[in-house]
Amino acid sequence: MATAADVRRALAGLADPDRAAGVSRYLQMVPGGYGEGDRAIGVAVPQQRRVAGRYWRDLPLDEVATLLTSDVHEERLTAIFILVRRFTRGDEAERDTIVRLVLANTDRIDNWDLVDSCAPYLLGPWLLDRDRSVLDRLAASDLVWERRMAIMATFAFIRVGDFEWTFRLGERLLRDPHDLVHKAVGWMLREVGNRDRAAAERFLTRWHRDMPRVMLRYAIEKFEPRRRREYLTGLPTPPALQHGAQAG
Repeated sequence: MATAADVRRALAGLADPDRAAGVSRYLQMVPGGYGEGDRAIGVAVPQQRRVAGRYWRDLPLDEVATLLTSDVHEERLTAIFILVRRFTRGDEAERDTIVRLVLANTDRIDNWDLVDSCAPYLLGPWLLDRDRSVLDRLAASDLVWERRMAIMATFAFIRVGDFEWTFRLGERLLRDPHDLVHKAVGWMLREVGNRDRAAAERFLTRWHRDMPRVMLRYAIEKFEPRRRREYLTGLPTPPALQHGAQAG
C-alpha cells in the first residue's frame, strides 16, 4: 500500500530549484504576495500529474489528506490531482468523502491553481443534484480562496446549461476586494457567453457599470471588437436590439 511518504519521495526526485524560484514568483509566494508563506520545490504540473497517475489507486484517503496539509505546494496540488481521479471514478460514498475532505481543508487550498484544479471538478459536480447553499457560505468567507472556490465551482453547472448560480454569485462578488475573484467571475461569465450569449449579455447589460474593469474584460474577451468597446465605454446596445440588428 502506498503512503504519502512515497509520493513525497517521487516529487522530491523531480524537484528543480530554478523552477521553484520561478513558481514562487509566479504564484506570489514572496513576502507581501497572496501566496506568502507557501513553499515550492519546482516540479512541473505534467510531472505532478504523472505522479498522481502512479499512486491514485493505492493511496488511502488519509494519506492523501496528509499531502493536502503539506507545506509544499506541489504536494498539495498532487493531492488534488489524486482526489480528482478518485472522485471521477468513485462510487457515491467515496465521492462524498472526498468532497468533505476538500471542504475541511479549504485553508490549504490556498492559491488559484489549487482552487481551479479542484472546485470545477470536485465541488461543482458533487453539487449538481444537491443543495448548493455551501456556495453562499464560501462566497461570504473572509478567505479569498473560498470565495474563488465558490464561483469556480459553478463551471460544472455552466457545462450543463445551468447559469443561475454563476449569475447569483457573480452579482454577490461584484464588489469583492480581490482581483483573483474578479478574474474568476469574469472567466465564468465568459464561459456562459460561450454557450448562451444572450443570457450573458442580459447579466452584463445590468451590471457592467458596477464591475471591476478586469472582471468585465474577462467576461467580454470573446465578443466582437465593436461590442467590447461598447461595454468598455459604458454604452452597450441593449441585447435584444443588438441581436435583432445582427439577425436583420
